[in-house]
Amino acid sequence: MKLIIAYIQPERLNAVKQVLYEKEIYKISVTNALGCGQQKGFHETYRGVDIEVNLLKKIRIEIAVNEDYVKPTIDAIIEGARTGNIGDGKIFVMDLADCIRIRTGETGKEAIG
Repeated sequence: MKLIIAYIQPERLNAVKQVLYEKEIYKISVTNALGCGQQKGFHETYRGVDIEVNLLKKIRIEIAVNEDYVKPTIDAIIEGARTGNIGDGKIFVMDLADCIRIRTGETGKEAIG
């Protein structure tokens, strides 16, 4: 079992969800996040004052999958999120020690579904 965490551009969320659904990956968690990476933010002027904005809006997607779905999930996120520009995002893959479905008490692979 793996936990896949992806940070993507907010405007790419619908495209990523659509590709995930096409690959029959339906169980995702989505959170708004702030961060910066290689793009390092930007400068803007507000009422004559120069403001540095270095925390940009991002979307954090978390998906817990069984081993068979790791590669298709990563490929789907890349396909939906890639624009070819700096700031497309990052994907992290972590080992998931256990998963427990609260409703039934199932554990492991059966709990992820």
